[in-house]
Amino acid sequence: MNWKKKYWLNFSIILLLIVLISGCSTSKDASTEEQANQSDKLVIGVAHANYEDTFLNMVLDGVKEFVDEHSNEMKADYIDAGNDSNKQIDQAEQFIEQGVDAIMLIPVDVIAAELILEKAERADIPIVLINRSSLETESVFIGSDDVSFGVMQMERIAQMLKGKGNIAIMNGPMGQESQINRTKGNKQVMEEHKGMKVVLEGTANWSQDEAKSLMKTWIESGIKIDAVVANNDEMAIGAIKAAEEAGIRDEIIFAGIDGTPDGLQYIKSNKLAVSVLQNAKEQGQTGMSTALRMAKGETVPKESIYIPAELIVKENVDKFR
Repeated sequence: MNWKKKYWLNFSIILLLIVLISGCSTSKDASTEEQANQSDKLVIGVAHANYEDTFLNMVLDGVKEFVDEHSNEMKADYIDAGNDSNKQIDQAEQFIEQGVDAIMLIPVDVIAAELILEKAERADIPIVLINRSSLETESVFIGSDDVSFGVMQMERIAQMLKGKGNIAIMNGPMGQESQINRTKGNKQVMEEHKGMKVVLEGTANWSQDEAKSLMKTWIESGIKIDAVVANNDEMAIGAIKAAEEAGIRDEIIFAGIDGTPDGLQYIKSNKLAVSVLQNAKEQGQTGMSTALRMAKGETVPKESIYIPAELIVKENVDKFR
């Protein structure tokens, strides 16, 4: 090989090495910059009660939408308690140990929420409760006025029954705030209509399957039922399915709460007479917006922020679909 060829070969090799080194350096710098950007973001720990819950997952959709819209300044870590309050306490403690900037909590139950609130306060980590509030500890809460849901729901049933009839009330988990207050609202209305009375009452724990089983038991009892008023849409749908199997769905009026997609479809098909919109997306977005403000160090009053309820019937159901 003559000296000219040898020179250009060595020059080409050196040039290639420079390009490779430069590329690696640029890639490394970009990666370092990306990591720095990620570390600058505020971290919100989202403690979800139960991924199997239809309505609470609608709340989570609102949370994720807000996070995506504000991804330049924040990120969220998500955990699911699987409806286990002890597990949720452990998960919240993990968030506290990690030093997240704020926690958004959908409690499994209010007893667990009390303990988590206390632990977060000791660690000086702000926390906002979504959908289910604590009973004693003062806290920031985003949710619904459940008494008004029960009132709105039963007022419609009273109108349809002209103030007379046998009512079966299907409760959520007994002792949970939303169960207590929705049923309280139901019974407040019934006090104004002496021709209406509760002939059956039981819990189906927000579950469609449990509601179907409970409704079968009620049907087998032989007690006349004019309306089934359920604390949520899922239980109302379970009751409807049991009545369909027994061939008596058209003999009973069914009412739910939440305005879930399935609930809206059942209203559209004339199977569910009424639901009350609990705006899940708005709860999630408002909750995460509040958590972000707290993470930034803004002062947020420890009070309840209620998302307004809306009655859903066949005449206006398309507005919510």
